[in-house]
Amino acid sequence: MEKKDKKTEVIGKGVGFERIRRITGYLVGTVDRFNNAKRSEEKDRVKHGL
Repeated sequence: MEKKDKKTEVIGKGVGFERIRRITGYLVGTVDRFNNAKRSEEKDRVKHGL
């Protein structure tokens, strides 16, 4: 049985991405366009896994 050298390759290295979250039923990247009530609702949510 012969050994083959495995080249380690990082997939996606150098590729930027934008974080998408589900907030108050909407998929959003930022809350810039939310009104004060929606911003307050997002702020008061329990954050898990941080």
